[in-house]
Amino acid sequence: MTVDVHAHTSYSDGSGIPLMVDAAEAAGIDAVGFADHCSLSQAWRDERLLWNRNFDRTYARRREALSAVADRTDLTLYDAVEMDYEPELEGRIRDFLDEAGFDYAVGSVHYVAGKQVFPFESFADASEAERRAFVDDYYDAVVSLVESELFDVLAHADLVENHPALHGLTTAAHRERVAAACADSPTVPEINAGRAGDRGEFDLFHPTRPFFEAFRDRGVRFVVGTDSHDPEDFADRVPRLERYLDETGVEPIGTEELLSGSGDGSPVATERGPSGPSEAS
Repeated sequence: MTVDVHAHTSYSDGSGIPLMVDAAEAAGIDAVGFADHCSLSQAWRDERLLWNRNFDRTYARRREALSAVADRTDLTLYDAVEMDYEPELEGRIRDFLDEAGFDYAVGSVHYVAGKQVFPFESFADASEAERRAFVDDYYDAVVSLVESELFDVLAHADLVENHPALHGLTTAAHRERVAAACADSPTVPEINAGRAGDRGEFDLFHPTRPFFEAFRDRGVRFVVGTDSHDPEDFADRVPRLERYLDETGVEPIGTEELLSGSGDGSPVATERGPSGPSEAS
């Protein structure tokens, strides 16, 4: 593992940039892409305010900060974004990404049908049929994300597998649909270590192994992300990912190939992109 395409800073729900850069360098990788959370959804505006996820208004400040810290590290730093995808927002997302000019964009599905995919969303009052319908809707959104071709990277494709109420509801048909979509799209799924560790039943990588095999059966290639939010995450997750890559024989695609369709492929130190923040909300 030489490049981590998915880490966060205090510009969303991660830690301070100097701490994250020092930790990434200490973990022995060559490059890291900071992909802070960003959402354009009015429906989740209050939550974005509460959780400091107004990256659509602050990305230019982070770009300036990354340019400053780039002079103090041997790491190559990439100025990226993890964008919440909702199908009805495709037009606004496209305009925002075109305006912002990130090195690359990571797409993820965190919200479906008025509910969050995260484990702290309760499905206690939902029937099994309702939970299965939610998982169907989730994968409909994931396929739509891939087919939109707005993003370079698909984040944690089977995130619902981390939810106790949804775990095990992903079917072979879901996996096949997503794998087929990725096989026909420039959007590359990531191997994500954000939920790997001492987590019992939920000690897993995304994609989970059956999903990984569905991708591989289709000849789909991968990038690798630690999904680090705190400095200590790098030291824990980089070795886990390296062992996983050795075990599976995966060779992640190179940064140049990933960035070939995203601007000029230059890292953040070249100060790409517009000078002012977006006015999207």
